[in-house]
Parts: sequence; structure tokens; C-alpha cells
Amino acid sequence: MTLQTTTQQIFNDTFGYAATDTIQAPGRVNLIGEHTDYNDGFVLPCAIDYQTVISCAKRDDRQVRVVAADYDSQQDIFSLDQPIVSHPEYMWANYVRGVVKHLQQRQPDFGGADLVISGNVPQGAGLSSSASLEVAVGTVFNHLYGLALDGAAIAVNGQEAENQFVGCNCGIMDQLISALGEKDHAMLLDCRTLGTRPVPMPEDIAVVIINSNFRRSLVGSEYNTRRQQCEEGATFFGQSSLRDVTLAQFNDRQNELDPLVAKRVRHVLTENARTLEAADALANGDLTRMAVLMAESHASMRDDFEITVPAIDQLVDIVKAALGESGGVRMTGGGFGGCVVALMPQDRVAGVKAAVAEQYEAQSGIKETFYVCKASEGAGPC
Repeated sequence: MTLQTTTQQIFNDTFGYAATDTIQAPGRVNLIGEHTDYNDGFVLPCAIDYQTVISCAKRDDRQVRVVAADYDSQQDIFSLDQPIVSHPEYMWANYVRGVVKHLQQRQPDFGGADLVISGNVPQGAGLSSSASLEVAVGTVFNHLYGLALDGAAIAVNGQEAENQFVGCNCGIMDQLISALGEKDHAMLLDCRTLGTRPVPMPEDIAVVIINSNFRRSLVGSEYNTRRQQCEEGATFFGQSSLRDVTLAQFNDRQNELDPLVAKRVRHVLTENARTLEAADALANGDLTRMAVLMAESHASMRDDFEITVPAIDQLVDIVKAALGESGGVRMTGGGFGGCVVALMPQDRVAGVKAAVAEQYEAQSGIKETFYVCKASEGAGPC
């Protein structure tokens, strides 16, 4: 059964009437532009065809009833007339509650709803299952009650909920691409202005995501260290962020910087340039150039930002050897494990999958998970 059919059936069984609407919001993968977001830089994500789906209907009172189909149909009920506080037990419920609480601050006049939620965005893989849920819930209330919020507002609302209610510090990229993604397009996002530009993907291109299944550790502490090093670099150049430092300025004075800070700064400056060039390469259908940029991005993450691990580097090397010059691959996400993303012609997918299955576990001792995706539509009715 599809997610739509599943949620509609559970809705009917649980609430005793039919859902009036079904809404979806996708997960995402970042094609290039890593650790640039908090430096006011550029990222190039695309929405993927793994999503959170919610079947829903208005209520004529102020109650919100929610069923989590993927968590043994656990239920949460809360009132819009009471202060919305954290659920004492269900973590998933806090994403819903947080989104609704922050929506009330924007548009206080909407009423209750019944919701049944299910999704197939892999959790813990860095594919933004939480942002997908936040955007889906925001879109539900926007759609049911005609709140006239645009996609950017729904995205910012989700980010606020995650930062302030759930208590997880995240940038805006994940929610924005989930809300605003376009079918067969990536999205160039300016993290300073939140300006977006759709970037057409070449026809017949598969977006392949491979989870290394390497257990991430250090990611929190090392992430904070990288942010501090970037801020130190910006301060050295008299700027509030590395966005405003040029490569020429860096090359003139890099020897005056702490050597580690210099490596971090070089990654961010070159990654921003690569991301802008990658958007043009994709739009021009130049997968060969895109592959070079992805390889340079991975090398920069490995050597200058130092956020890869041997298992990830092995996985990238296996895919690169299988693809040759016909596609690109790099680590995606915060680092220290997680996923790699590859772009390739559809007819190369089977060969790459076979090469990874044959070599990765033998080299790393870990079994990968392989996802074949396509660039997909952002949040809306389904």
C-alpha cells in the first residue's frame, strides 16, 4: 500500500470517518555545499521521493488529535486553548506540537484537526526526516485553514519549532527545500538572504544515496569546533561571516592564520565557489563538470575540513571507480559517517550498486543501504 492509502485507511479506522485531505512533504539530499550554511554561504539540495504523508481533516473544536502510524499508532491529543508544552514520552509528538505552537504565534485563528502521519524518509541517515515532518504538519494547517502562508514561512516556522521547542539547532536548508522543491530540479539556496533559484537536473539522471551505516560519534563536538574555527577566520578578516571573505584575500594572508583555521577557511571559500559553479553545470546538463566539482568537494571535506572517516572515503572511492567520468560522488551531510550522494545516468545505477555490494562490506566490515531517488516536488496535496 502507498503511504496515502495507509494513512487514509488508518484515519478511517481510528476516527470513524474519512480524511478530507492528504498532504506530503519530502526529505532531501544536499548535492554540494557542505558546512557553508552557517557561514552565510550557498547550498544546492534537492527534494527526494521519500516523504512524510499526513491524512487529515478539520475538527469543529480546538483539539488536535494525532496518530503516528510508524510508532505502533501511538496517539497524542492536545488543545489549542492550553499552552502547548513538550510531550513527556513521545519524541515524535514534539515535532507536531512545536510546529503548531509556532503556527499559533503567526496565525492564532485556526482550529483543531485530526491527523494520521506515516513516512518513508530514512531516519538517522541525514535525509531530513524531521524537517519533512515539520513542513508536512505546517502545510496541513495552512491547507485546511487557508492561512495564506507561503512555503518560506512554513519552512521558517518548522526551523523555529526544531530550534526552540524540540531543542535541536539546525539551519534553514532542510525545511526550505522540503517546502519549495520542484520536480526534476535542485535548488540553489543563498543562506544569507534565503533567496532560491530552481536548477533543472539533466534528464535521465539518478540521485543515488548510499548510507555508510558507520555509527557517527564526535559529530556534535566536532561540529561546534568547526563553527568556532570558521568564526575565528571571519573575525581575522574583519567580517561577520566567511561569506564576505574572498579567495584573493585569503591567499594573501593565509600564512598569518592558525594553520588549522586556515584549512577550515579554505574549505568554506572554495566550497561556496564550487556550489555556485555546480548550479550552472547542472543547469547546462554538464554532468562531467559536476562530477569534478563533487570530487573536489569531497577532497576538501577530507583534507581541509577533516570531517570524513575511512569508511566514507572507501565508499566514495568504490563509487568513483565504478562510475569513471560518467558521474560524481561525495560525502553529504555534517560528516563523521552518514551518507554519500552520487549523480549518474540511470543505466549506471545497477553497476554501481553491484560494485558497492561486492566491495564496501569487504573493506569496511559494514553493510551499506542503497537508495535510488529522483529530484521531487516540495510539500503539498498528494
